[in-house]
Amino acid sequence: MKLIVGLGNPGERYAQTRHNAGFWVVDALARRWNIALNSKNFQSIFGTGRCGEERIVLAKPQTFMNLSGLAVRQLIGFWQAGLEDLLVIHDDLDLAAYRIRLKRGGGSGGHRGVASIIQALRSELFARLKIGIGRPEEPMPVEDFVLSKITAEEADAYQAVVERCAEAVEVWVRSGIEQAMSQYNSIENCGGKHETGR
Repeated sequence: MKLIVGLGNPGERYAQTRHNAGFWVVDALARRWNIALNSKNFQSIFGTGRCGEERIVLAKPQTFMNLSGLAVRQLIGFWQAGLEDLLVIHDDLDLAAYRIRLKRGGGSGGHRGVASIIQALRSELFARLKIGIGRPEEPMPVEDFVLSKITAEEADAYQAVVERCAEAVEVWVRSGIEQAMSQYNSIENCGGKHETGR
């Protein structure tokens, strides 16, 4: 069984903000795998289904970002999932906008949702899929930037990124983190050029 958790903040107010990129990917995966996200428990909205022969749990914590670990700990506890079967999807300020990067383990990189998960699980040994949002070009507090709504132009670009993320998650499910990293840590940016992710 694979537990795939997208990070974000609940409510329509935050739906189109950069901090909700993890939610966007979970929604795309739900469409791709025909999984209904209609269950509420474990401080999350979630759904179960399959990708090929693998059982899948897709979840969106409803705790607000800074307390994401509370939900993830409950999800893992209920399904008795191992850390090797957990993938956390989240936005990343230090990755250029529209790039993606998979990694296994490591610190939070300053992301409070990831930090909450590390603290709750008492381990860093889980896979992450980072979605680059870059940093603001103009002076702006980070919190204002990540919680600001994207423009229509940005939404079009992120739609393509989200679909690429969904493909990467499917490779992770079927073939593991190493194969997914090999295929998707060299990525296309919004301009269509092929560049190597950091």
